[in-house]
Amino acid sequence: MMRNRDWSRSELEAIVDDYLVMLAHELTGTRYSKAAHRRALQSRLQDRSEQAIEFKYCNISAALIDAGYPYLAGYRPRYHYQALLNDVVTERLAANTKLQDLAAADADRPMVMPEVDDVLAVKRNPPHLNVSPPSRPGLARLQSMPRVGGVDYLEREAANRSLGAAGEQFVLRYEQERLTRLGCEQLAARIEHTARVRGDHEGYDILSFEPSGEERLIEVKTTKYGDHTPFYVTRHEVETSSRHAAHYHVYRLYEFRRTPRLYILSGAIRQTCQLSAVSFLAWPR
Repeated sequence: MMRNRDWSRSELEAIVDDYLVMLAHELTGTRYSKAAHRRALQSRLQDRSEQAIEFKYCNISAALIDAGYPYLAGYRPRYHYQALLNDVVTERLAANTKLQDLAAADADRPMVMPEVDDVLAVKRNPPHLNVSPPSRPGLARLQSMPRVGGVDYLEREAANRSLGAAGEQFVLRYEQERLTRLGCEQLAARIEHTARVRGDHEGYDILSFEPSGEERLIEVKTTKYGDHTPFYVTRHEVETSSRHAAHYHVYRLYEFRRTPRLYILSGAIRQTCQLSAVSFLAWPR
């Protein structure tokens, strides 16, 4: 098998089309089998191994994130992909108005807080990109590549107020349970939903506490999509995290639609995240 050569345009078109069919199923909640899709595709791409197809699916996930689209959970983005793949992905997205409509509807869909048996069991470790910042196309290309249809659906989902509110309610429950299990019921009773009580200008959403009584400033970022989905932060949030680095925590909720998961980034955002400017404030010269 010729496994190491670059994929041809026809091969890329076939696998991108297959991936986008699965993504449409995901966005509509339709049951489907990734394994069945992979086997059917492999029968058409006879020179490509199962491993090569799985790897290319992951490349497509990265290209979709770069284009402002969600990706399929289970195919973690791999950012070292050939330039032709980006061309094929953007061409296919531009032509797929049905998927554009599905992505918009899913980004805007009202959300309620999902129920879980053990709220503290949702915590996971943060994901690792396994690439150095200068070589990751998602940071530079995000600024320069043309947005398909002019819409960043990841940003649009981040602006979904019902999703944000549901995420904050979930973290309030998480913090109350965390402190209660530590025997700190009085501190649990003092947790403040800052974004609701004082407004969204404080640079964090929730004021919680450590068992010692020290403040724990929490900014909540929620997505229905996978753990590698980038999130948006404001300049004020970044600056607040720097001023209060010892007390500041980003709680990133992901896969919030069905099985919520959480990872926590503690400290200054400039230190815990790779930041990429997506807009600028401008004055005439």
